[in-house]
Amino acid sequence: MRKSLTWRGRKFLRDVLVHTPIVKMTMWLVVLWLLFSAGIYFAEHGAEGTSITSYGRALYWGVAALSTAGIADMPVSGFAEFIGAVWIILGSILFFGAIVATVTAYFMRPMQRPSRQIIETIEYNLEQLDDLTFDELEVLKETTDALINHIERVKQTHTERQN
Repeated sequence: MRKSLTWRGRKFLRDVLVHTPIVKMTMWLVVLWLLFSAGIYFAEHGAEGTSITSYGRALYWGVAALSTAGIADMPVSGFAEFIGAVWIILGSILFFGAIVATVTAYFMRPMQRPSRQIIETIEYNLEQLDDLTFDELEVLKETTDALINHIERVKQTHTERQN
């Protein structure tokens, strides 16, 4: 039982990483975080009364500002405040967009599989059954038989993996 849960967990993770935009969106978020933190640092550099005195503090500010926890140090220069506002808006859009896009892509994936297209083609052909020629009916029969054989092989392989 544990083996199948581990296998399912790995399959789920692989599906999410390969078939959703989570990796790309996360990379964009990290790159923008680094750039906006650098922008805040340089905009605050030398400003009187600033608490953002190093790039490390600017990185912390970027995370704190994006988290909306209200614990970020307030920039003191007008340009740094503008950079911070843009970062908060873009970062939030990207962060929440990544979550929504990933969930949507994951759950829409079965509808994009070739098997779904095969089923739709078969359903369409069944609706048009009276209009099909003998040769077209033969192709439909061969396709259906091949699909049934494929499903039986998949079931057999799945059963063997579980044992």
